[in-house]
Amino acid sequence: MKITGIIGVAAVCCAAAWTVSGLAAEKLVILHTNDTHSQIEPGDDDLGGVVRRKALVDSVRNAQPEVMLVDAGDAVQGTLYFTLFGGEVESKVMNYLGYDLQILGNHEFDNGVEWIPDYWKSLDAKKIVSNYDLSDTPLEGMASPYYIKEVDGNKVGFIAINISPSGLIDPKKSEGVVYLDAIKAANALAWYLKNIEKVDKVVALTHIGYKNKHAVSDTQLAAATENIDVIIGGHSHTTVSPVPDDKTTPFHINAVGDTVIVAQTGRLGRNLGEIDIDFSTGKIDYKLLKIDKRLDADPDEDMVALIAPYKHKVDSVKAIKIGRAASDMSADDRSLLNWVADFVYDEGKRIAGDKRIDMAIMNKGGIRKHISKGSVTKGDIMEAFPFDNYVQVLDIKGADLLDVLDSMVVDGGNGVSRQLEAKMDADARKCVEVLLDGSPIDPDKTYRVATINYLATGGDGMTGLTRGTVVGESGRYLFDDMIDAFEKGFVKNRTMRADTKARMHY
Repeated sequence: MKITGIIGVAAVCCAAAWTVSGLAAEKLVILHTNDTHSQIEPGDDDLGGVVRRKALVDSVRNAQPEVMLVDAGDAVQGTLYFTLFGGEVESKVMNYLGYDLQILGNHEFDNGVEWIPDYWKSLDAKKIVSNYDLSDTPLEGMASPYYIKEVDGNKVGFIAINISPSGLIDPKKSEGVVYLDAIKAANALAWYLKNIEKVDKVVALTHIGYKNKHAVSDTQLAAATENIDVIIGGHSHTTVSPVPDDKTTPFHINAVGDTVIVAQTGRLGRNLGEIDIDFSTGKIDYKLLKIDKRLDADPDEDMVALIAPYKHKVDSVKAIKIGRAASDMSADDRSLLNWVADFVYDEGKRIAGDKRIDMAIMNKGGIRKHISKGSVTKGDIMEAFPFDNYVQVLDIKGADLLDVLDSMVVDGGNGVSRQLEAKMDADARKCVEVLLDGSPIDPDKTYRVATINYLATGGDGMTGLTRGTVVGESGRYLFDDMIDAFEKGFVKNRTMRADTKARMHY
């Protein structure tokens, strides 16, 4: 599928239409989630949980004649429910909740593109993909470029806009996926839906992030579009308030001066978004509905029963104590980021044997949960570091290593082991001073660096690491190496301690 061919492909695509019976509906209510990341139970903040979500969705459905439930990607990965059961729980839950539409997030690729077809087959929701060409993948023919919902003669068209896999998804896990320019694809399909299919409104489900001055994001898409009325986003975990504030706003002006609503619910199912489209007036309203303990009064017993056998296994793993933490540790205060970077360094030393390791690199995005003070369990480690990453040791030229460190500046620095200190210049987007064991990095010297395979393949924009040569690697996932180190390795009987020093700083 080429950019110029999107409209032609869309024209022959069979768009689904629902015929409403019974009461006439003057509006369509779209309930939406994004980046729920396998958060089946309420989180540590006692927000979210799919049993509560079911109660809230049901309450809206009972009050409104026309309700859709859609998801903007990253429904999987992040808790033991995915690590242990590989998507089985999420698909059963989404089916029971009655999701109508599902789009891809980048984490749907975590188990490889070849995993997605079986997962998709288990999902009742319709799948739409508008700016990935999937014809050379196992997903060929499994998704449509758009979807049309019809309500009493009124039509709403849905498209799905995804993020570029480059630098974000392991190339081996997205093999065959061809990215099509997000803005061009969105405008082409939106034009087609408005002018050929004669839809009244166009809704873009996106997984590109709310705001990013270095890549296409929802705010850029809103400004560049001409026919999109609503953007329901994901990826950046942004809670877009219905009331404009100094950080986010749902109201944006498009290329022809019309208003585009941009919505996003944050992460982990803490909120449920609601878009109300009134066909009689053309007005669109946006709400955020908090998912909290007020919804515990009347739980859906069938949902509780559906989760119960999986919860028992999860709770069993969470009960296995393997260590202790001296204090609360998180990526936000750098303590857990520094700890895992140092762990990767020490694990790299084990892999390399008696050969020197100069430093280690880890990413903030590889950490998905904080560690609380006190006992540390097997489940804590698996949920904090849930991905199927493994440690690799690279030989890399100093010049390439400096490029990698510069690439981290856009994220405000990232994870580096205790041997390195870097001073960053945010405006120049580079490091202006780098000391490794107290000395500047020599561009012509070869250094030995420990990292994880995701970063070694250029993940999180660290493309300089791809110019290194892999000289050793662990045969196990990072969380398995950690658990082994706690139980019988170099971390045994050692308390996790916080180091909040900014190793990369301004």
